[in-house]
Amino acid sequence: MTRFFHLRHDKTANFRRNGLIDAAHKWGLPGLKNCPGCGATWSVSAQFYPGVDLSELPEEAEFKEPRAEPFSELVRLRELVRPLTPPNARLPPGTNFGPLVGRASGQFEGFAGLEDCLIVLRRDTLEALQSAGVRGLQGCRTELYFRQKPPPDVLELQLEPRGLLHPDCFPPDLAPPCATCGRLGLRLPDDPILDGASLPTDMDLFRVGNYSTVLIGTERFKDAVEQGGWTGISFRELPVR
Repeated sequence: MTRFFHLRHDKTANFRRNGLIDAAHKWGLPGLKNCPGCGATWSVSAQFYPGVDLSELPEEAEFKEPRAEPFSELVRLRELVRPLTPPNARLPPGTNFGPLVGRASGQFEGFAGLEDCLIVLRRDTLEALQSAGVRGLQGCRTELYFRQKPPPDVLELQLEPRGLLHPDCFPPDLAPPCATCGRLGLRLPDDPILDGASLPTDMDLFRVGNYSTVLIGTERFKDAVEQGGWTGISFRELPVR
């Protein structure tokens, strides 16, 4: 049986070795203002599609300024980008697209970005993981400025939402997701449980569909990281039900 691990930022890692990032994605959907279904104003904090390029859209400038918009405007903008995104992408309010733009430093000899629920790594690290049999890895270009010369060649992994947390780890009186905007008013459970029937069988790295700040790697990914000697990630095995 496949084992699954919650990937978290390793606070003991050497920042200079693993890399420091001060950046944001180039484009994004606005947040939602006053949902007509539940009244909430909200946006996701961790749903990124760095491989999606909006530069050819005539409305590209409308995706550059972070803000909250009414539901009708959110839907209009979401449908403009939907043909460019992976099939079945939910695209909640605040979903980001395109490369990371900003400053970075360090050697990127391990994994960076996990404190922000993303993963940035060197191109040669990605190639080594793929050679080790890790499935479903998509490396996307970044636009990070390094003062050191030559700069490391770093990519961001596109981690798509797949799989779900199991209902057994939710409070029994939890309200269902909003039928209009899909918002689930829930903090991350202290002891997450994965829903086995929902988990992908074709990839070894993904984010949880109903709680996108949770990054999951399989045992195959964990073994490849440990055998490669890379740092920056801590692993916590999660039960599957």
